[in-house]
Formats: sequence, structure tokens, C-alpha cells
Amino acid sequence: MANQAALAAQIARAVTGGDPTPRRRALIRMKGIRKSFYIGQPNELEILHGVDLTVYEGEFVAIVGESGSGKSTLMNIIGVLDKPTSGTYTLDGVDIHQAQDNELAAIRNRKIGFVFQTYNLIGRQSALKNVELPMLYAGIPAGERVRRAKEWLTRVGMGERMRHQPNELSGGQKQRVAIARAMVNEPALILADEPTGALDSQTSRVVMDLFHEMHEKYHKTIVLITHNAALAEECQRVLTLRDGRIIGERKGGGVRGAL
Repeated sequence: MANQAALAAQIARAVTGGDPTPRRRALIRMKGIRKSFYIGQPNELEILHGVDLTVYEGEFVAIVGESGSGKSTLMNIIGVLDKPTSGTYTLDGVDIHQAQDNELAAIRNRKIGFVFQTYNLIGRQSALKNVELPMLYAGIPAGERVRRAKEWLTRVGMGERMRHQPNELSGGQKQRVAIARAMVNEPALILADEPTGALDSQTSRVVMDLFHEMHEKYHKTIVLITHNAALAEECQRVLTLRDGRIIGERKGGGVRGAL
């Protein structure tokens, strides 16, 4: 028995580099992130003031804050839609500050799945074509695009409506299509910006249950940007952003309730 315990300890040290405690891998690591907008004078309007943020692989994290807290600016930086004025940001091992614009586009396409409040679907394209789009940019062959798009639309309960255009879908159905589109490239990160903001409470529950499924069944890392305390409470970890600073961090309740 003692020999077995010793062997287990040796294996643990080999795997973890001498530390028998398993280490979580940081998917997002931000240090000292500042973002300024130049209006007349340099650094006249600073929105983010030295944000430090770490999100580990497989986490479901909420960033909660009121309007004007800097949520949208932080989301744009996390999503590689914008660069910080200063500070460091590593996403899935990639130094974002050092990446060129064409590299950033590839990072967004391959590593991040976006879900927006306003869905951002192409109006004259079917649900199927909308879900295919990220794979088209990634150079995936047509047959594989169709197969994967159909698979994900079926998983989110839209298998019977994949030929419908966005104007033929309800808000909840559009958001399901958006979630399928976010997942189809198998990204490292799902970034959801107020995903239930335009939905009623019943439909919001359906959409949040889908996010929980993506997290629990497919082990996706999810960052949820919201002002809704009830949504945030369902996540594993809740970060509070106020006036461009993270002022608090706590464990979420993990309880799904009425929204």
C-alpha cells in the first residue's frame, strides 16, 4: 500500500513538475490592462484602469457591472476586437499584444465564439448559412461545413428550422442559432455579451440552460458579460466591474432560478 502511494506521488510530481496539486491552465490572463480613448488630448478618457483578470480552462465566469462600468470595453479586449492601451493579455497561450491585425482575425475565428445581445445574424441568409459562416472563414470544405452546421443546429433545438431566415425566427430562436454559430468551430472560449438582454424571462431561461449545457457537457470555457445579477449568480465565479476596475470576486451560487 505504501509503495502504491509512493508511486502515485512520483507520477503526480512528473505530471505537475514537482507540485502534487494539479494545476489549472489559464485560458485568459490579463495584467494591468488599461484602455484610453484619445479625445483631444492623449489619455484624456481612460475607461479601464489596470484590470487584472485570469480565467481558467473550463470555467463559467460572469463579469457583472452597471452601464458605464467598462464592460463593453473589457469585452472588446477579451474578444480581440480591440487592443489595450497598455498591459498584457495572453489568450490560450497567444500574446495578443504582439499579434498583427491579420493574426488577430484568425485568433477571433478559431479561438472565440461570440454570442451577442442583438444576435448579429445575416438577414438574408438561412440559419444554416449563418452557422456555416465561421467555418467558411476558417477554410473548412463545404461538405464538412454543412455537416457540422446541421449537427449544431440540431443540438440547440433548431434542426427543424435551419432553412429559415432570421426574420422568420423569434428572438429565442435567433439566439439559439447564434449559440450554434459560436460553438461550430470548437473554440477555446465562448464570449457572451448580454445574451438574454433582448429576451423575455421564459426564453432567457432556455438560453441560459443552453449555456450550462455547453459548459457541463462540452466543457467549454464561458465568459458572460451582464448587468443581470440573477444570470451572474448561476455562474461558477462572479467578478464585479465598477468604474473600469474589478472591485470584487466571489463564487456564484450555481443555482438556476427564474430570470
